[in-house]
Amino acid sequence: MNVEPAALRRARFVVAYDGAPFHGFAENEGVRTVMGDLRAALERIARRPVDLVGAGRTDAGVHAWGQVVSGALPAALDLDDVARRVTKMCGPSLVVRSASWVDDQQFSARFSAVYRHYRYHVLNQPVADPFLATTTWHVDRPLDLASMRLGCDPLIGEHDFSSFCRRPKLREGEEAPSLRRRVLFARWSRVEDPLHGGPVPVPVDADEAFLGLLRFEIRANAFCHQMVRSIVGTLVDVGERRIHAGEVCGILLAGDRGAAGRVAPPHGLTLWDVGYPT
Repeated sequence: MNVEPAALRRARFVVAYDGAPFHGFAENEGVRTVMGDLRAALERIARRPVDLVGAGRTDAGVHAWGQVVSGALPAALDLDDVARRVTKMCGPSLVVRSASWVDDQQFSARFSAVYRHYRYHVLNQPVADPFLATTTWHVDRPLDLASMRLGCDPLIGEHDFSSFCRRPKLREGEEAPSLRRRVLFARWSRVEDPLHGGPVPVPVDADEAFLGLLRFEIRANAFCHQMVRSIVGTLVDVGERRIHAGEVCGILLAGDRGAAGRVAPPHGLTLWDVGYPT
């Protein structure tokens, strides 16, 4: 007797994860990845193969609070129950924050997104904090926050970000992809330390001030590989006065990765939010 195939419906998941246990987001044979764990859990629940698409590929060690994943699942499933079961199987390093059906069957977590929003945290104080070590970059030299903020200005708008991107490896005859991106905003701020109750006070002598916990936020239509970490590393070089804030525009225009500063470590970076048309 022929059995009717199960009706499928497109689902959208908002997931959060600690990047430390994973070798990045995208599936990679032989190593543990976020998408590999998520797909395995969903296939166990759905009892069928599941194809998933993510809003952005995060590198090994990078975290997420608002990563979005979409895929087709049997329409009879209770998505709230699916979210609970996936979180039970994959947590606490990977959890589903929300799950919903999407009426638009063409919806794609990747291609329907209109922006991605990242946060990067820097702990600027003489001694590292073990409670923040896995989510912040400890910088033990005083930083000039005003200069770091000035260095953000040239990044706003649509530019070729080749100076801040790791160029993809190309097969013979393959055309290099465009590295033009549109940055909607980029900014630095001092934020309260959630564990210790507030920011580190700034001494009167601002030139020798340690700034405590700093947050860099950047939103763009899309990002190329290592773009955020390269920007953060360059702006921290500005804060340490290795690079002048006025040089950032020239670095951007150079179109040469060698012109920019260092690449910030991955563990300070979090994919915070992904936006879609309302």
